[in-house]
Amino acid sequence: MNNEQAFFQYREWAEDIYNDLKKKLISSFPVVNIRVQKTQITFSNTRVFGCVSFLKVVKKSETRSPYIVLTLGLPYALSSLRVKAMTEPYPGRWTVHIPIFDSKEIAKELLSWIKEAYLFAESK
Repeated sequence: MNNEQAFFQYREWAEDIYNDLKKKLISSFPVVNIRVQKTQITFSNTRVFGCVSFLKVVKKSETRSPYIVLTLGLPYALSSLRVKAMTEPYPGRWTVHIPIFDSKEIAKELLSWIKEAYLFAESK
């Protein structure tokens, strides 16, 4: 069992969503470093641009199914109904949390936000 499989050991349902996301990232960007930690899997180029976790950002009453959370670092506040939590830890740096319920949600809109986070991390 590798580190990624261990991360999903008790949440097997999420592994397919994560693997689809990882494939898209690797095929879209020249450098994607992946670091598996206890509570998240981090994606970086020169700096961290995103991570996957099981952060509780959706109210239980609004949850239609289990989900993973993609957290991105952006230079602006992202105005979208898909964003369930957002903070500005530093001026001009926003952390946004986006739940992903299904691999079908890893589409053009989400990939464009990931690209912005990737380029923002690269520019720091």
